Amino acid sequence: MRRVSCCSPTSARGPISPRWTESNADRLFADALDALIKWQLASRAGELPPYDAALLRRELDLFPEWYVARHLGVSLDAGQRQSLESVFALVLASNLAQPRVYVHRDYMPRNLMVSDPNPGILDFQDAVHGPITYDLASLFRDAFVSWPEARVIDWTVRYWEKARRAGLPVDPDFAAFYRDLEWMGLQRHLKVAGIFARLAYRDAKRGYLEDTPRFIGYIRTVCERYGALAPLLRLLDALEGRAPQVRYTF
Repeated sequence: MRRVSCCSPTSARGPISPRWTESNADRLFADALDALIKWQLASRAGELPPYDAALLRRELDLFPEWYVARHLGVSLDAGQRQSLESVFALVLASNLAQPRVYVHRDYMPRNLMVSDPNPGILDFQDAVHGPITYDLASLFRDAFVSWPEARVIDWTVRYWEKARRAGLPVDPDFAAFYRDLEWMGLQRHLKVAGIFARLAYRDAKRGYLEDTPRFIGYIRTVCERYGALAPLLRLLDALEGRAPQVRYTF
């Protein structure tokens, strides 16, 4: 069976087969969500390494170490470090409170291949047992293509409805489930910003920095929505020399 990438058409790392488009995204995401539910239903404790507090925290620490200190060249003062620490604690508490399933850990369009049955799934060697929303965050908040929030919410609702019918332990309140997804995504976005900086400065793969603003945008969007995350938004404003803005939050 011939397989072709179903990702976005372009990226900082070169051309990608333009299989994931506005017109076929609903169908391809539906297949990806069905495959994800099957993967999650197979979950058993003890089979994969735990996506525990220590690992989640090590990933978060990549943001201040590599993005802030190395990429931006900024040394945080005591108040800024405390602000970041307070947000990290909230994010970790939210992530760890979620039900646990198998987590691919990089379930994004670039790793999904058009095939029969669809999709073929690549790059699963770092799979773990962890928060149920993690792979959704990977899928919908991609490194190389962004989707309008209305479509993301629609796709998330479709997953949530299918997952409930399948007996997966998703929160029965969709609003609470979506909040968990956003806060899980925040952990991933902070990690990826750090990883992209590390790839650039440690491994001389500087093309990844071209995609970092997408993740900073994802981080800002979540922080602007939830008042508890305001310290991180203020820190980003300070790092980027922006004037603070007043917005409504939840």
